[in-house]
Amino acid sequence: QVQLVESGGGLVQAGGSLRLSCAASGLTFSGAYMAWFRQAPGKEREFVAAVSWIGGTPYYADSVKGRFTISRDNAKNTVTLQMNSLKPEDTAVYYCAVRRAQYSSSAARYDTWGLGTQVTVSS
Repeated sequence: QVQLVESGGGLVQAGGSLRLSCAASGLTFSGAYMAWFRQAPGKEREFVAAVSWIGGTPYYADSVKGRFTISRDNAKNTVTLQMNSLKPEDTAVYYCAVRRAQYSSSAARYDTWGLGTQVTVSS
């Protein structure tokens, strides 16, 4: 059974940086896609970034392109989201998710989720 645990959230001023990590255990399917989603109060969960567990081109939402970078470390079973030039509109709970199939930006197509970590960006 796959388990995902996020860490690294917190409070940061606009223009600052944060680094989120997702520790995955029990992941045996090498073709999986790992993704980050976020959900702000009163809004739907939205796609942020995704990367294949075996490498390849990552995918990003237009709103974070050029500011966020997703990467994975297979040896440590972790996926990291480096967030730079943060804006108040990036404030949300950030979730790590895994999909045991090809890439998708739809939250409904992801199989397993972490509990999330809060990111708050003050103006």
